[in-house]
Amino acid sequence: MRTAAITRTTRETDIALTLCLDGEGKTDIHTGVGFFDHMLDALCRFGLLDLTLNCRGDLNVDAHHTVEDVGICLGRALRESLGDRVGIRRAGSAWLPMDEALAFAAMDISGRPYLSWEADFAAPMVGAFDTQLAEEFFRALCVNAGLTLHMKALAGRNDHHKLEALFKAFGLALRDAAAIDPRVKGVPSTKGALD
Repeated sequence: MRTAAITRTTRETDIALTLCLDGEGKTDIHTGVGFFDHMLDALCRFGLLDLTLNCRGDLNVDAHHTVEDVGICLGRALRESLGDRVGIRRAGSAWLPMDEALAFAAMDISGRPYLSWEADFAAPMVGAFDTQLAEEFFRALCVNAGLTLHMKALAGRNDHHKLEALFKAFGLALRDAAAIDPRVKGVPSTKGALD
């Protein structure tokens, strides 16, 4: 089982998480931002990740530090749980329709962090979640996991649906990219390394 445990404490957040990359989609998530917890749960259920996460953040300011720092920690956990990356498929993509919304995610577990983000939202907030923070979360995750990630919200009127479709699409793409393929011998790279 590919697992990781990460803790990170700053003056803004105190985070502890455990991740199982080869899980069943079981979660126990507490960030203090209900909608964000819902998005992380959706990501994990579609990605079949088991995640336990507790975060105490400076929500008296806003949710920015909480969301970004969870992205940092989840990215580090993904990097650690992937280990030497021997035998992984490496690349994955997914389309995710959710009612009127449609999202797409494509990733390469390349070791080279990059985020291309194309998603616009009509409302500044969904619940206590600033819609701008979705991009911040995925950028922090990419940088710390070493992912090349392209994400697009191609359709949708309801911002809840659009965000949820994006998080679920990411989970599906990760599930595909991180999967062990018995036909892959060694690290799937012409360079012989994924760093």
